[in-house]
Amino acid sequence: MINIRKFAAIDIGSNAMRLLISNVVEQEGKEPQFNKSSLVRVPIRLGQDAFTVGEISPENIDRMVDAMKAFNLLMKVHKVERYMAFATSAMREAYNAKEVVALIKKKADIKIEIIDGKKEAAIIASTDLHHLLKTDETYLFVDVGGGSTEFTLFSDGKMISSRSFKAGTVRLLNNMVHDVVWDEIEKWIKTNTADYDEVTLIGSGGNINKLFKMSGKQQEKPLSYIYINSQYAFLNSLTYEQRIAELGLNSDRADVIIHATRIYLNAMKWSGARQIYVPKIGLSDGIVKAMYYGKI
Repeated sequence: MINIRKFAAIDIGSNAMRLLISNVVEQEGKEPQFNKSSLVRVPIRLGQDAFTVGEISPENIDRMVDAMKAFNLLMKVHKVERYMAFATSAMREAYNAKEVVALIKKKADIKIEIIDGKKEAAIIASTDLHHLLKTDETYLFVDVGGGSTEFTLFSDGKMISSRSFKAGTVRLLNNMVHDVVWDEIEKWIKTNTADYDEVTLIGSGGNINKLFKMSGKQQEKPLSYIYINSQYAFLNSLTYEQRIAELGLNSDRADVIIHATRIYLNAMKWSGARQIYVPKIGLSDGIVKAMYYGKI
């Protein structure tokens, strides 16, 4: 006997907003299966507002309301039984965030919770990472967003330490990440990985997923430091227009992908990692699983 339940997750990031609708397939005596039913990504760059002027602009508030109304209708059509909407870095820093949340609840009937970097990292890390983590190895999990990057160290299947830094792609795009932040990241990574002989990276976020797709590799195969480094040089050699026309990148991906690649490269360099695995996980997947298992 098979039972299918539907859950939805809304991830309001600094570079884009996503709605993930998941089918959870329940079968007696088997682990539940989480299958993507629908994924909608809307390129509303809230970080451009929040990090430069400190508030979400009236234009982007209107776009958010429209997007949330659409998300609500889609969830209704899919007959979703439960959803959660989480906002991250950009909304954390916008001083009008509370008003925006209240307006969206009133106009689109969607309740948004603004979460901190620690909770964000915990939700992402609670996804399918245990399938990837070999108990006798050490991994540095790096999730690059528009406003922040979360680093989590795992060893022997357990989480050792985690830290969120205000170094995201939209901030980098606006030259808002000072050398002192890079120094802090380098120090944190080197200090936390010093006791381990070998560290492997696990990358999460839209940009590393795109880099992985471009590599043409099979899902469980890692990308090498050499490959990431050569892609960084290649992307830098192209203009913004060429990255859209020749590589088929979205306009809101073509400018931030270089900055994301730099973060992954530095994380590999400072941890001594030679390889990076790219599982198909993110905040929205984590929200769905945490909801299903009653963790949130």
